[in-house]
Amino acid sequence: MKHGFIKVAAVTPKIKVADPEYNASVCIEEIKKAAAKGCRIIVLPELVLTGYTCGDLFLQETLIIEAKEQLCRVILETKDIDALIFVGLPMEVGGKLYNVAAAFSHASVLGFIPKRKLPSYSEFYEQRHFAEGNGDALFVDFAGQTVPFGGNLLFQADVIDGLCIGCEICEDLWAPDTPSTALAMAGATVIVNLSASNETVGKAEYRRNLVSMTSSRLLCSYIYCSAAEGESTQDLVFSGHNIICENGKILSESGRFKAECITADIDIKRLIMERRRMTTFNVPLMSDDGFTRIGFELEKCDTELERVYDPAPFVPASEEKRAARCDEILSIQSYGLKKRLEHTGIKKAVVGVSGGLDSTLALLVTARAFDMAGLSRDGIIAVTMPCFGTTSRTKNNAVTLSEALSCELRTVDIARSVTQHFEDIGHDMNDHSVTYENGQARERTQVLMDIANKENALVIGTGDMSELALGWATYNGDHMSMYGVNAGVPKTLVRHLVAYYADICNDAVLSSVLKDVLDTPVSPELLPPENGTISQKTEDLVGPYELHDYFLYYMLRAGFAPDKIFRIALTSFEGRYDRETILKWLNVFYRRFFAQQFKRSCLPDGPKVGSVAVSPRGDLRMPSDASRAAWQKILDGLK
Repeated sequence: MKHGFIKVAAVTPKIKVADPEYNASVCIEEIKKAAAKGCRIIVLPELVLTGYTCGDLFLQETLIIEAKEQLCRVILETKDIDALIFVGLPMEVGGKLYNVAAAFSHASVLGFIPKRKLPSYSEFYEQRHFAEGNGDALFVDFAGQTVPFGGNLLFQADVIDGLCIGCEICEDLWAPDTPSTALAMAGATVIVNLSASNETVGKAEYRRNLVSMTSSRLLCSYIYCSAAEGESTQDLVFSGHNIICENGKILSESGRFKAECITADIDIKRLIMERRRMTTFNVPLMSDDGFTRIGFELEKCDTELERVYDPAPFVPASEEKRAARCDEILSIQSYGLKKRLEHTGIKKAVVGVSGGLDSTLALLVTARAFDMAGLSRDGIIAVTMPCFGTTSRTKNNAVTLSEALSCELRTVDIARSVTQHFEDIGHDMNDHSVTYENGQARERTQVLMDIANKENALVIGTGDMSELALGWATYNGDHMSMYGVNAGVPKTLVRHLVAYYADICNDAVLSSVLKDVLDTPVSPELLPPENGTISQKTEDLVGPYELHDYFLYYMLRAGFAPDKIFRIALTSFEGRYDRETILKWLNVFYRRFFAQQFKRSCLPDGPKVGSVAVSPRGDLRMPSDASRAAWQKILDGLK
């Protein structure tokens, strides 16, 4: 269970109504198949041993006794399977019939969970046959074992810290006061639901949203397993809609109108991290909270991962969702700047435009903010500042972009002033060290600030979140501004924002220049060009931004340790980067992230746009002199 992963299954066998012996046989077969895939939590549907659609046959003693006997058979014939298994059946307790889930492992019955919310409306009439289940546990005799019976049961295994499983049955999820809420607040990180949800038009989408939102609200994994083929179609049809979610994300979902097994690798440690982070998710520390905790054993072994993490976690894969996300982010950025302009009463802005991606996005956002504020775009002063590393391609793109957006364009050649500065401090012009590079960056910032003072304007920052994470900014150079509109946007998303604008702008000239900017290598252009082309490519120096954005997301948002990030990156980037390359840049990421916090500690204001941010006033309260030793120790162990 390394890194907190455990493989789970929702299994829907094809059954026969009112035939427990046959149903037990297919249940055993399907349980064994799921176990062969490495599944350690296996969930079958509600009343699967009899079928949900038995009607008044549930009142027949013959069916009740046969279901109990066949449960014993299922338990015995799966005793060698290393898993916690949930199977549904009718069960008589104290003279009343209950719709229950039996939880068992290694031939030991761990508990019976009765359904608490019994629907008796529309097509349902469960109260005709079943009694409402209890919460607090009582103990019943089953095949010589004394077994807890109640809804407030939690099953815990020490193979993963925090692995705690609660159970509810079908309608329990649909009720306003779901048992799963109390189970999660008592510590359950996994909720299983044995269901028999019939199909009607539009119900699948509602069901999908319900399961997803419940797992999101409760910061848990939710395994929903529903009845399908084999149930009576006298009045209803059951589609076998199985869903496995984790914190709102659907990890696996079955097709409908067929009986099948779905599996997923759920991440218990990720859920625990989310609960630590969410201060409003309070699990009270009580010795007697009304819940019965039942331990069970699973063998410790490494889960063979089938789960593949999105290599671009900041960028939606769907074109439609990506366009919507881009529009939303542009609106957040623009609205943030609009508010700052209105608050200060300032009607002008200064943007250093290099012809690169980040400054292009900043200028687009500034133009949009001016439009929102009802200000004329001629109040936007776009400044291009060519120097030793500037190429004609980027300079021409900066000029064309500024003109296409109807901004005032100014060109300030800083080569002479930087040369004079180097003479003043005794720096050799042939020494292309960090002084050579940063001297240009700081001169550009001085120019922008002084123009802003002269024009009563705001300097708009262009640096993005990925650069801030790596410290790829000159301290008190491009690091500084009066409002940083890109501070919450990772580099992988900057590209899509500019591409989106190119697609929607309805201006052939603007669209063309934006597309050329997208084709230009990312570069600070601080070193002299070679044969007129860019010689200094950022990703050759600090590594691919798609890797760094991946590392950033799973470190800050998911809280993963370096070895876990490395493990999932190997699958996410299989065929694109080899093991050595990923490990090399992962080391660079952690080294730079810790070393460069001092730059993030004094960031200018700027809007947060996503679930990851590095502002010292918001998401990242990190000391500038924190040691990375513990993280580096893990990285060293990967060599």
